[in-house]
Amino acid sequence: MKKRKPNNMRTRIERASRALLNANHVAVVHIDPSGRQGMINRKSCTSIPPGQRMAEAVCDVAHRWTIYVSVQCRDQRGHRYTKSVEVAPQGNYLAAHLEDVIEDTYKTLVAESNPNHRVASGWIAIPAEISLTEEQAAQVFDAVGVWDQQRAA
Repeated sequence: MKKRKPNNMRTRIERASRALLNANHVAVVHIDPSGRQGMINRKSCTSIPPGQRMAEAVCDVAHRWTIYVSVQCRDQRGHRYTKSVEVAPQGNYLAAHLEDVIEDTYKTLVAESNPNHRVASGWIAIPAEISLTEEQAAQVFDAVGVWDQQRAA
């Protein structure tokens, strides 16, 4: 006779949290200079209202993250262009521990961009191993208003 695996509550919570995030196609977006940060559905580009269950699923469970860092620029003729890089740190990380990975890549990319052309910069963090195309990332950034934002006071 087989012996059943013991009930592991932490594993069940992690599995349920990942299922919730995958079902809602959650991505965390941050844009500067306004400093706006929030969660968005990366497929439909609609804002996800803040809620305790969703926040716990993102912050309290370690995930394999994919981070898309981008700088939005506009040249003298008004043409928009972006400089972007995608980072996928190895291993599972809590959201609080991603700051170092994001900050290093973010500062490097901003330093490489032309300060006279720079309109905004930001990142999209996805709590899954999913790669974004440039078009998908542009749609997400457009949905949060990266091209016409006001500087935070």
